[in-house]
Amino acid sequence: MLHIENLHAGVEEKDILKGINLDVKPGEVHAIMGPNGSGKSTFASVISGKEEFEVHKGIMEFEGEDITELDPEERAHKGLFLSFQYPVEIPGVTVTNFIKTAINETRKAKGLKEMPAGEMLKKIKEKADMLEIDRKFLSRSLNEGFSGGEKKRNEIFQLAMMEPKLAILDETDSGLDIDALKVVANGVNKLKSKDNAIIVITHYQRLLEYIVPDFVHVLVDGKIVKSGDKSLAYELEEKGYDWIKEEMKAV
Repeated sequence: MLHIENLHAGVEEKDILKGINLDVKPGEVHAIMGPNGSGKSTFASVISGKEEFEVHKGIMEFEGEDITELDPEERAHKGLFLSFQYPVEIPGVTVTNFIKTAINETRKAKGLKEMPAGEMLKKIKEKADMLEIDRKFLSRSLNEGFSGGEKKRNEIFQLAMMEPKLAILDETDSGLDIDALKVVANGVNKLKSKDNAIIVITHYQRLLEYIVPDFVHVLVDGKIVKSGDKSLAYELEEKGYDWIKEEMKAV
């Protein structure tokens, strides 16, 4: 699904990512962990196509297609979804209207007609019920006055409605209390399937208590320096990241 090989990327001529290699297949959950400043959010931004970051070298393919030159909207239409660490507020645009527009723009890009109103409302109701979202929430302006937990719940609702092939959750546990964390994780787990894949980017192990990864990758100084299963996350929680840096020096 996602194939990344020797990816170098950053701002202007400066590399922040310094040779990333990663393969993500349908049905898999990958966790990217690392200390602050290691390049985790840059990695998410580069995959999603944020304009301020440039790819300097390497391969980045989604379902066999080179996506390096595609803008964020084109990538989204092909099935990429990025959950932002700090979602923006859009006063005057309700959650429901925002998601209707996003879905119909994606359908338009695929040469499809707009989703019929009845079908759209049915889908909104089903997904809201699945994620235990109050209908009143859907009539509020997007992220305006939302708590941290509400912003994250809203993003998981968008994820449920858009049904992307690959979801990238960038530090979606940031600022959440344990109850909000469980709500978000429960939503993600309900949306997992053999046909989609998820990349979870996090600094802490606690999110991985609820979203169990198939693979854990440690990012240090713009490179994936170690990979393993969930046990690696527990080891990082116990020892921190310094032992990996020492291990790198010894090589």
